[in-house]
Amino acid sequence: MGFKPIPAAAALVLTLLIWFVIPIPEGVSPQAWHLLALFVGIIAGIIGKAMPIGAMAILGITLVALTGVTVPELADGEPVKNPAGQAIKDALSSLNNSLIWMIGIAIIISRGLLKTGLGMRIGYLLISLFGKRTLGVGYSLALADLVIGPVTPSNTARGGAIVHPIMKSIALSFDSDPEKGTENKIGKYLSLVNFHANVITCLMFITATAPNPLVVELVAKATHSDIHLSWGTWFLAMLLPGLVAMLLMPLVLYLIFPPEIKQTPNATTLAKEQLAQMGPMKREEKTMLGIFIILLLLWAGVPEMLFGIKVDATATTFLGLSLCLLTGILTWEDALKEKSAWDTIVWFAALVMMANFLNKLGLIGWLSDSLQAGISGMGLGWEAGCALLMLAYLYAHYVFASGTAHVTAMFGAFYGAGLALGAPPMLFALMMAAATGIMMSLTHYATGSAPVIYGSNYTTMTEWWKAGFIMSVLELLIFATVGLAWWNILGYW
Repeated sequence: MGFKPIPAAAALVLTLLIWFVIPIPEGVSPQAWHLLALFVGIIAGIIGKAMPIGAMAILGITLVALTGVTVPELADGEPVKNPAGQAIKDALSSLNNSLIWMIGIAIIISRGLLKTGLGMRIGYLLISLFGKRTLGVGYSLALADLVIGPVTPSNTARGGAIVHPIMKSIALSFDSDPEKGTENKIGKYLSLVNFHANVITCLMFITATAPNPLVVELVAKATHSDIHLSWGTWFLAMLLPGLVAMLLMPLVLYLIFPPEIKQTPNATTLAKEQLAQMGPMKREEKTMLGIFIILLLLWAGVPEMLFGIKVDATATTFLGLSLCLLTGILTWEDALKEKSAWDTIVWFAALVMMANFLNKLGLIGWLSDSLQAGISGMGLGWEAGCALLMLAYLYAHYVFASGTAHVTAMFGAFYGAGLALGAPPMLFALMMAAATGIMMSLTHYATGSAPVIYGSNYTTMTEWWKAGFIMSVLELLIFATVGLAWWNILGYW
């Protein structure tokens, strides 16, 4: 059987209830309501893991194409010609979305960090420099995640496949092993730093995690492209509050979960031994580093600032992959084997397509107006109302196991409601973008890297959730103070 019966049945029941049983609200078209039914069913299937997210996406595309919910019955008073053909075009429409291809291709490029060993070298190099104390090891892990973050859209690969093995080898070198009951020596602290550094990095770069480009897309749709968060704009906005969060996080976790071992000279020794085994930087690593630098310069818009030459962010990503292929850093077989990239392109396209048509058919506007009316009825101004919207959006992530599913389900309506309340569009976009990153800190299933790091068993579930909630509050306070002041200086509100 290709699906899990219980979550699949729950998703089907929700779809049928909305489609056939729940009355269509006034002001909502039947098409919009039926698409909502399909959308809720697909999101429920993703949350319940009825099928892999890619398979659920294919199912969503199929249902949209077969039901024709995106095709109007009349167009300018005339019946639509070939509605079946139009329906499948609508279902596949987001496959030409440049942001989707940017994130998918960037995932393939990030394979070069693993294949060449450059990611591991960066991590061990930082630990060899700053790892004489446990706190220094924590900062080294955080810095390693931050350095490789811009070109690793799979935060699971970054936090789980690159940084986590380094963290684990250091913990075991100090005999901190959960199987021996010695996780408190150093492993518990380092595993939590490993995860929360991964989360903070996610909110600092568009290309650091898959949901971020979806946020960019939904903001542009809601503002009719008046607000477009480019790679450079996002990075500059998140730079200062993100760095403050990264600076405080290892220290706060050190105070809450103090490791038994405070001095770690062995960590620098281990890192140097690993670097010695790796030998001098190989040609492939140097080439990968060069490509890495080229991507950062182009994404940040440096050529445009210096020479007036603008290169599109997605075109930059394709250039990066082309350079990897031309130099032999990656082969086409490597690209084909990067299943997570192709999987991301498929499910991203399906969810973006459904979100786009929910917006076009007026449902997101209706939901936004309903939320706005409810908050206005409470007598709140836009400042308090938007804070309430953001908090509700962020902490709703306790019931989501996918950041992308959460963004697709809630971001558009909540952002639209904030705009309707009178929030400055750029300010509220940045607030919601920050919340999208912060929400990943909450649980052991909140994002892809969480189950990998949690699965090493250095922390209990209670400890993980405690750390997640505390870090979410700390990061909210940072963005509510440093973030707002920084955005004001930048002229974003």
